[in-house]
Amino acid sequence: MLTNVQDLENLLALPTPADLDFMASRLKGDLIILGAGGKMGPTLVARAAAANCGRHKIYAVSRHGDFAPGVTVIRADLSDRKQVDALPDAPNVLFLVGRKFGSTGNEYLTWSTNTIVPALCAERYADTSRIVALSTGNVYPFLPADSGGATEDTPPAPIGEYAWSALGRERVFESYARQRGTAVTIVRLNYAVEPRYGTLVDIAEKVLTRRPVDLTTGYLNCIWQGDANSVCLRAFDLCAAPAPAILNLTGTATLKVRDIAGAFGRRFGCESILTGEEDPTALLNNAAKCARIFGEPPTSLETMLDHIADWLAQGGPTLGKPTHFEVRSGQF
Repeated sequence: MLTNVQDLENLLALPTPADLDFMASRLKGDLIILGAGGKMGPTLVARAAAANCGRHKIYAVSRHGDFAPGVTVIRADLSDRKQVDALPDAPNVLFLVGRKFGSTGNEYLTWSTNTIVPALCAERYADTSRIVALSTGNVYPFLPADSGGATEDTPPAPIGEYAWSALGRERVFESYARQRGTAVTIVRLNYAVEPRYGTLVDIAEKVLTRRPVDLTTGYLNCIWQGDANSVCLRAFDLCAAPAPAILNLTGTATLKVRDIAGAFGRRFGCESILTGEEDPTALLNNAAKCARIFGEPPTSLETMLDHIADWLAQGGPTLGKPTHFEVRSGQF
C-alpha cells in the first residue's frame, strides 16, 4: 500500500530494465525536458535521472517545481524568445508544454501556449536535436465504443478550441520536420492516471463521496503514469523526418465507466450511483502500435484500481484537477 507522496513518486519514477537499457545504450548525448513542472513532468524527470546513472546531463526547464537530484534545473518562461534562445544545447528534447483547462474564456492563452511556445522551442532545437512532443488524443473524433479507437492513421477531427490548438501544436512540429529535417515523434496521450489525478480518480472520488457517476461518456482508455513516463522517454527511438512519427499512448483495453464505478464501489464497500445512459461514441485511442513496439503496459487495471482506492480511502492528497473526460463539447 502506498502511504505517502514520496513513496508514490518513487514508484512512478522507478525505471524499468527497458528504461535502463535505453539510457545506457541508445540515448546519445544530453536530454532537456521542456515544461517539466506539469502533472507528468517531475516523475518523468526523476525516472530519467534514476535510469541515467550519471551518463548524460539532464536539464529540467520549468518556471516552478522541485526535481530529482542529479538534474540541472533551469527556471525559464518558454513563451519568451530570449529565454528559449539561452537554453543549453541538447541533442534530445522532450517537450511537455501544454494548456487545456481554463481554455474557455481564455482561448488566446491556450492558442499561444499550444502553438507559439512550440514554435519558439522547435526553432531553437530544429537543426541540432531530435524532439519528442507530447500531444493528446483529443485531436481525434469521437468513435464507436466497439471500434477499437482511433489509430495513428485516423484523420484528426478536433472538437473545440483546445483540441484545435493541440493539433496546431502538432502541425508546428510537423512543419519543422518537413522543412528543416528535424526528427520528431508526436505522442498522443489519453489518459495517464495515478492516485492523485486522472480519469480513474475522477470516478473513484464520486463513488467514495456518494455522488452520481454520469455514464453518457461511458468508455475510456487510460495508462498508469509510470508506464506512460517510460514510453515517452523511449520514444526518441521513433523520431523521424520529413514525416514525424505518430504514436498513440494509452492502455490497450476499452474500459467501461460503469464497470470502473462498480469496481470502486466494491473496494469502498458501497454501491456506486449511476446516472444517464452510454452514448455509443467516445474519445478512444487504439494503442496497438505502441504495444507492438514497447510491449503491453506492465501495470494492470486491477493494480491501478487498488492503488487509487487505497490512496483515497486513507485520505491521500489529490491534485484537485479533474480531467473532465466526460465533456463532449470540447470546452474545458
